[in-house]
Amino acid sequence: MTSVNSLVNIAVFGIVGAIMMAALIGLLLVLSGSARGVTPPVRVAFGVASVVLLVALPSLAAANTLAGGRGFWTAFAVASCVVAVVYAVNVALLPVIARRQATATGSALPAGLTPSLPVLALGLVFCLVLGLLGAGVAALAV
Repeated sequence: MTSVNSLVNIAVFGIVGAIMMAALIGLLLVLSGSARGVTPPVRVAFGVASVVLLVALPSLAAANTLAGGRGFWTAFAVASCVVAVVYAVNVALLPVIARRQATATGSALPAGLTPSLPVLALGLVFCLVLGLLGAGVAALAV
C-alpha cells in the first residue's frame, strides 16, 4: 500500500474516523437517555476514546503517506484533513446532541445551535495542531 494517493488516505481514514466518532456520539446519546444517565467514569471513557481516535487515525494516515515516499508536509496535510473530516462530523451532530441534552434535562433548547465563525476558526487551529501531532508521531514511527 505504499503507492496510495494522499486523497485516498484522507478519504479512507477520514470516513473511518467520522463513522467511529458518530458511533461514539450515538452510544453516548443512548446512554444519556437511560434511567441512570451518564456517570462520570463513562464520560471519561468516552473522552479518552475520542482523544485516542483523534490522534491514532491521523497518525496512521500520515504514516501511510510517509511510507509512500512523500514528505513530512504532505503527511501533515493528510493528517490535518483527516482530523477536519472528523471535526465536521462533530459540528454536524452538534444540534442533535443539544436537542437530546435539552430533552433529557427538561431545559429549553439553546437558541444558537450553529457554531459561530470564531468557533469554526478555533476548530481549524485544533485540526492543524492535531495534524502536526499526527505527522510528528508518524515521522517518529516510520
